[in-house]
Amino acid sequence: MSKADYYDVLGVSREATEDEIKKAYRQLAFKYHPDRNPGDPESEAKFKEAAEAYEVLRDPQKRARFDRFGHQGLGDTGFGGFSNAEDIFSTFSDIFGEFFGFAGAGARGRGPRPQPGSDLRYDLRVSFRDAAKGTEVNLKIPKHVPCPDCEGTGAAPGTKPETCRQCGGMGQVHQSQGFFRIAVACPVCRGEGTVVASPCPRCKGRALLQDVRELKVRIPAGVDDGSRLRLRGEGEPGMHGGPPGDLYVVVYVEEDKTFRRQGQDLVVTLDIGMVQASLGDKIKVPTLEGEETMDIPKGTQSGEVFSLRGMGLPHPGRNQRGDLLVEVIVHTPKNLSKKQEELLREFLELENGKPLNKVKDFFKKAKDKAMGS
Repeated sequence: MSKADYYDVLGVSREATEDEIKKAYRQLAFKYHPDRNPGDPESEAKFKEAAEAYEVLRDPQKRARFDRFGHQGLGDTGFGGFSNAEDIFSTFSDIFGEFFGFAGAGARGRGPRPQPGSDLRYDLRVSFRDAAKGTEVNLKIPKHVPCPDCEGTGAAPGTKPETCRQCGGMGQVHQSQGFFRIAVACPVCRGEGTVVASPCPRCKGRALLQDVRELKVRIPAGVDDGSRLRLRGEGEPGMHGGPPGDLYVVVYVEEDKTFRRQGQDLVVTLDIGMVQASLGDKIKVPTLEGEETMDIPKGTQSGEVFSLRGMGLPHPGRNQRGDLLVEVIVHTPKNLSKKQEELLREFLELENGKPLNKVKDFFKKAKDKAMGS
């Protein structure tokens, strides 16, 4: 019985690239995988046929001989292009081994791989002023550390972990499932590759102890609410020589009674009197460094915003600051004295047609009386 053309088996042209051949084989392997088609001999046969075609066409030398001489150029090994039946397993493992956890017949375990430690998170609440100017805080971080008695081995002092006899130190054993052998964690050593015959009395063989690590953390000036500070290597320790995790400090900034934040700008709202708004005045403005004097021009309207440049929050990592935005609200008095009412009535009459110079005299008198009251 003649064999099918390998290009036809994979459904690719004779000019197909290596990536196209690999993609075609991957699709067929998924489609006819024995685990997806249990008890179906036709699917198993097509799966083997696809693996055989891929084994030849992925190899430039075998592909060249097949293109020139056909199947006869490959010789008859009894396994259609494979040197033995185990090569079928290894061919599949080349592409799918890491994804499925399959191990071919010739696969060799390497013992437990290094595992990075877990990351830790610490929520830190700071005052608005500390976040604005920057501060340094001391943190106490609960975390695991290697047991000092056994130096992180889990074995009692004077002893050491022994190579697992079940898996030979590989950390894996193989189980047959139909057409494949599947690598699973060794049930004796739980994938460690070693067993502890005499556990350390202090850590009970766990190799780690719960501890509290004290750290000094610098909070940069101008940090925003919800910012994350990363401290490399301050997380949980790694396993089997893996690197430690990181510590993420999440900063929560409390609200301030005086200032509101808009990015790196600060906003402060101040009340001024009606006369101040009309005639202009100098007012005291709170800042992060203390009070500053600011001029209010004549005719200021309620809700106007004035800017004091460079008096806002620092930009972290940059020599630059935001602005201080001063919003003024003109306050209308509710309880007026008789003199104040008279002055306002006189002003109203002047505003309704009196000479301009008398209006100016009125404002001067109103200001003098206001300053004297």
